Amino acid sequence: MSKVLSAHSVSVDGYITGREPGPGRGLGDGTTLFDWYFDGDTPSQVFDGFKLGAPSARVFDALAGSVGAVVVGRNTYEDSDRFGGGSPHPAARPFLLSHRPAPELTERQTLITTGIEDAIAAARQAAGGKDVGLMGGGVTTAALQAGLVDEVILHQVPVLLGGGRPFFRSLPEHVRLRLVEAVPASGVTHLRYEVVR
Repeated sequence: MSKVLSAHSVSVDGYITGREPGPGRGLGDGTTLFDWYFDGDTPSQVFDGFKLGAPSARVFDALAGSVGAVVVGRNTYEDSDRFGGGSPHPAARPFLLSHRPAPELTERQTLITTGIEDAIAAARQAAGGKDVGLMGGGVTTAALQAGLVDEVILHQVPVLLGGGRPFFRSLPEHVRLRLVEAVPASGVTHLRYEVVR
């Protein structure tokens, strides 16, 4: 069965954006979180234009190649200028989880307003047996609360941003993780955790 994966570039102090993210401002002053996408000499086999270090390319392409659909939170969607009407992933259909209308959606994007369970179910159906990716702190927190996340992957960048949007929101109880893989690479450490049920 496909897995539900939450993967994000994150600062050591837990932020997935810098200060003042938003439409037209992207990640605010947190763009350094994604420098590792372009600081190597190994082209990604999944994302055109990404040139990663060899260890990062192995980890990133294995993860990106496994994803068939993504569930995206509203903040991530807006901060990313709505993905230009497409998807944040070249081969995965996006599902926007939001309680607000989104009249700007294109035919390539689907709005889910009825909660995380329905969003993940719709994404699973569209993924065709591949994994479902989660994008955004709110989406990840809701999915963790619902017991729907199989793995948490942190691409931890060695920087303290000191502010921005935190990856993890408040949870009602502890979520135990088991480290599956840790891969040090240039400008980033890839940490893959399995959620312990």
